[in-house]
Amino acid sequence: MTIENTTFTAATVHDLPPADLVLGDRVAGRMYTDPAIFDQEMTKIFERSWIWVAHESELPKAGSFKSTHVGRHPVIVTKDRKGEIRTLVNRCRHRGASLCEKKSGHANGFTCPYHAWSYGLDGKLRGIPYPDGYEGVMDKADLGLKTLRTESYGAMIFATLNADAEPLADFLGDVKLWIDRFMAQGGGYPVKVLGTHRFTYRGNWKIQLENTTDGYHFPIVHRSWMASVDAETAEMMSFMTDPTAVTHDLGNGHSVMQMVPEHSDLEADDGSEPLQPRFDGLVAQLEAAGADEAEVRRLVRAVHGTGFNLNLFPNVSMSISFFRVLRPISVDETVIEHVALGSDGPPEIVGPVNRERLRAHEHFQGPFGFGTPDDSEGWDRVQRGAQGAPEMPIMVNRGLGREKPSAEGWPTSHVTDETGMRAAYAQWKRMMSDD
Repeated sequence: MTIENTTFTAATVHDLPPADLVLGDRVAGRMYTDPAIFDQEMTKIFERSWIWVAHESELPKAGSFKSTHVGRHPVIVTKDRKGEIRTLVNRCRHRGASLCEKKSGHANGFTCPYHAWSYGLDGKLRGIPYPDGYEGVMDKADLGLKTLRTESYGAMIFATLNADAEPLADFLGDVKLWIDRFMAQGGGYPVKVLGTHRFTYRGNWKIQLENTTDGYHFPIVHRSWMASVDAETAEMMSFMTDPTAVTHDLGNGHSVMQMVPEHSDLEADDGSEPLQPRFDGLVAQLEAAGADEAEVRRLVRAVHGTGFNLNLFPNVSMSISFFRVLRPISVDETVIEHVALGSDGPPEIVGPVNRERLRAHEHFQGPFGFGTPDDSEGWDRVQRGAQGAPEMPIMVNRGLGREKPSAEGWPTSHVTDETGMRAAYAQWKRMMSDD
């Protein structure tokens, strides 16, 4: 990638079409502040791309459901009686009322509270009160809930409004390798969702999209967190001068930022690395519960997740040990969900591990933790600052001069570089260029 000489001017930046606001090494601040651009993003990106909606552990049995959104469309993700996962638009076919206001739960079907039209878990219209008024007017078979294409990989469930979207496996491409690695943090057991922390910040969704592929900010913004952890953890996360810590552009807007490369593949363990002394108490609990030496090692090595952030364009990051999910509300408002993860196994074995994982999650991502409040302040400040001097670009050129292909052919530079941001904005530009 070469540096472009083109720039924005105060006279032209407001007139350029959205796709022209992305150059190779910079983007226009107008992309954060223009409501018209936001509306196009919802149509061209969030209604045409694969959007992450759930993890399979959130739908453990027939009738399990989760309410969420695909762009601005409210949806219900559910497991029907045949075990098939479906994504249904949360809108009654009669007068448009929402069917489900609960975040998650178990149901035999969904009934509209307005006129009691009822639908099965598969979205089919099952019943209409006082049906005589509809005789000869309509056929129930034609009035099921709108169903979105739904596909999954590695227990990650995605849905799309785009009937012509490429298969999910093709959209993910080389990301699949990294999803497999991320899911190894179950320590020999499946990964499951432990809980969710949800909050809103006053900023554009792309500011947060950048954050999870931004190693440059970590030792600056998160100094308080670094000061609060033990020396071993602080040393492990001191990647600023580690030449092996890199970011890869994985295609289709996806990227992976390897902060602790030696933990990227938890299954590549020759047994030579000693377990850290800070886990001595956990080791003792696992041994007392009957775990053998190999199982103890797998669980303890995985307790704080992997050493990378995997950014999946446009709405989810698989970040070290948790999911970060973004939902755009408006041009300057975004909802974030931090999803804590653990191992799904015998309680006597995984219970101590999952407690340790939750405490670590709370320490950084939780509402009273160190990481989330500091990050949110940065996101808010970017949104406020971007209102000024719209001709001044947002720079994403760090590491451009040292970016080169990896052995796999992925554009790669140092973990503090902005390769992942350039990858996301290249995909943004492609999708915003489509008619």
